[in-house]
Amino acid sequence: MSVSAGLTLVLSAVVSPLYLGVIQRTKSFFAGRAGPPIAQTYFDLFKLLRKGAVYSGTTTWVFRLGPIAGPAAGLAALSLLPQGPAAAPWSFPGDFLVLIYLLAAARFFTLISALDTGSSFEGMGASREAAFSALAEPVLLLSIAAAARSTGQTSLSGIFAGAGAALSRGAAPVFLLLAVALVIVLLAENSRIPVDDPSTHLELTMIHEVMVLDHSGPDLALILWGGSLKLWILGALIVGLLLPIRTGHPWIDWLVFAGGMFVLALVIGVIESSIARLRMNRVPQFLVGGGAFAVVALALAMR
Repeated sequence: MSVSAGLTLVLSAVVSPLYLGVIQRTKSFFAGRAGPPIAQTYFDLFKLLRKGAVYSGTTTWVFRLGPIAGPAAGLAALSLLPQGPAAAPWSFPGDFLVLIYLLAAARFFTLISALDTGSSFEGMGASREAAFSALAEPVLLLSIAAAARSTGQTSLSGIFAGAGAALSRGAAPVFLLLAVALVIVLLAENSRIPVDDPSTHLELTMIHEVMVLDHSGPDLALILWGGSLKLWILGALIVGLLLPIRTGHPWIDWLVFAGGMFVLALVIGVIESSIARLRMNRVPQFLVGGGAFAVVALALAMR
């Protein structure tokens, strides 16, 4: 692992909570209110870290493992992802499959920690999360497969490096379609509107939030940080594919990457401000629609 790659990994882990603040401020702007500070997520994390954790007598070590395993899997997935001009700390053929499995592992530990409480309420949220993730994961896999086919590479570093040449060869429709599919995956995987509302506590509509109701203190802080890591990873994946700009000047490339991430945060905020949350029975249709975009992108890439 090079020094620049290691520093990028650490910086991304530190900056990722700020991403949630940008989205929230965008939503506040469209709602016509001041909203919380852009660094509100950091304030929430520090407040939770100062508190103590409360554990139910029915829970076991599985409940305590969930909040730790999620951020750990997120950091491991982040180490496979190139960002801006910095190479990925680890790169090998087929590493995108490992990234997908790491994200799935983080979700798995969140699911079993929710089930470990013995609460039917949290079990309901876990079942919803498992059902929707079964539709979202194939979309993510097909999207990256389309990018791999277009670039002729089998690693994330190779895919990002070859994206510019692929776009110049006329693969723009493929990347546009898979970008739409990946945005749908990002919204679903991070429990954003229209799939879920992270600010709601209405029993009939909760998915992710209901699974972490029994977590408190540092455990809840780890879950919040792990969620910001997942949002950053999927955002960096989209920006890396759509803006494969390599000028040879690191500072310019960093500005392009940071600008792309900022614009994507604005887009997420606009989407959440413009549309309402879908009814629960409409969410599978939304994810299947994302799968259709990914399938068409893969078909075009295989021509």
